[in-house]
Amino acid sequence: MAVVLDLHGDPIALTAALVDIPSESRHESRIADEVEAALREQTTGFEVVRNGDAVLARTDFGRPSRVLLAGHIDTVPAAGNLPSRLADGILHGCGTSDMKAGDAVFLHLAATLADPAHDITVVMYDCEEIEASANGLGRIERELPEWLAADVAILGEPSGGFIEAGCQGTLRVTVSATGTRAHSARSWLGDNAIHKLGDVLARLNGYRARSVDIDGCVYREGLSAVRMDGGVAGNVIPDAASVTVNFRFAPDRSVEQAYAHVQEVFDGLDVAIELTDAAAGALPGLTRPAAAALVEAAGGQVRAKYGWTDVSRFAALGIPAVNYGPGDPNLAHRVDEHVEVSQITAVTETLRRYLTG
Repeated sequence: MAVVLDLHGDPIALTAALVDIPSESRHESRIADEVEAALREQTTGFEVVRNGDAVLARTDFGRPSRVLLAGHIDTVPAAGNLPSRLADGILHGCGTSDMKAGDAVFLHLAATLADPAHDITVVMYDCEEIEASANGLGRIERELPEWLAADVAILGEPSGGFIEAGCQGTLRVTVSATGTRAHSARSWLGDNAIHKLGDVLARLNGYRARSVDIDGCVYREGLSAVRMDGGVAGNVIPDAASVTVNFRFAPDRSVEQAYAHVQEVFDGLDVAIELTDAAAGALPGLTRPAAAALVEAAGGQVRAKYGWTDVSRFAALGIPAVNYGPGDPNLAHRVDEHVEVSQITAVTETLRRYLTG
């Protein structure tokens, strides 16, 4: 197989090369082939293995600590934004920010670090952008758990060049009300389920979100209605209605504690609450030595991660993890997705300082 990825070249050019390989979720075999070939032929001291459409590489130099660099190689479906285009210091294209720029930084460092202060594991994995059950990192945890052992994990998710520590937890509940169906011309004979949700919406409207400072990172919570369902016809009093509520909670709460809090918010209302989806957050763990050294290398530019990412998987394994990569997370999945190339250079330089000690 001809290698088309130059890991020793400029990581900006490597980002463009990665972007130009289409890799929508479940269709990552070509990019995995190219990444595997490049790692095998262009790195020294790395053991390389393939797991499905994930590629893993690690050193075993006997260093006192191990840093894991993880990035997903899949993207959302392209929207007419391939191939990549470089103009005025900005690289445009599907996956530029989320997260092939971060992948390029990690792959470039794996090939060019001559004497790292840490042993390094690189994990390029598949199917992050779709349902959690398909996530390649979860498959690796089940099939090759020893490959995820590390003192600190860095995910190359776009973070604007800031270290975004930990992540929020998330859960969704369905809040349902029931009533009695009737003809709307004789509404007094029915019991309107939609009207009963008015009290639910009032509780949400009056909710005051908590902010929590953990290791100097402030996590702000949010409780929001995200979907409404109900109604039978234009002349029928509905006998069932529901609202889906999403709770984004600080990582000092467990899923169980977060669910109990949501139940307390709606206590006393004539509704049923069903938990439909949940994922724990991740504490930042910045006081751990390996993580603290990364913060120092980045000049102390740290903030809380809003949203859920795969750092939660590492936190569940007892490994402190952060999001750190070039790109604006607000541009992810957009038609005009792009990354400032100066951020690719800056993140590369920061991680080089950190990894060489």
